[in-house]
Amino acid sequence: MSVQKIIEKLNPAESLQQMVTAYTDYLKIVEQEQTKRREIEAWEKETITRTNAQRELLMAYLDHSFDERAKNFRALFAVVDSAIASGNNEQLALALNSITEIAKSSPFKDLANLTSVRAALNDPNHEWQF
Repeated sequence: MSVQKIIEKLNPAESLQQMVTAYTDYLKIVEQEQTKRREIEAWEKETITRTNAQRELLMAYLDHSFDERAKNFRALFAVVDSAIASGNNEQLALALNSITEIAKSSPFKDLANLTSVRAALNDPNHEWQF
């Protein structure tokens, strides 16, 4: 087939229309993908912000929990010292029993049920009690 016959079979208007349609479709897809990227970036920022807030809340809980335990231990050891100094074996036994009970409990015991912790962290109205 000669070049002239190929050119005659081609419809330049149709070819141009196909190119315009393909380019228009390309522009639509580019816009859709840019929109998706912006949505993903917004979701990423929101998720990071929420995760950081949850981390700060958890760290505050743990700090407070360990501070509270330390205060309790200091107070109980002061009672132990006082009981030893005064020879009060009953008070000594009670103080040592209390120390043992506190030592047995873990500040992480409330975190054992991650489902309830996650639900509490996700609930903006949850009231944390320390």
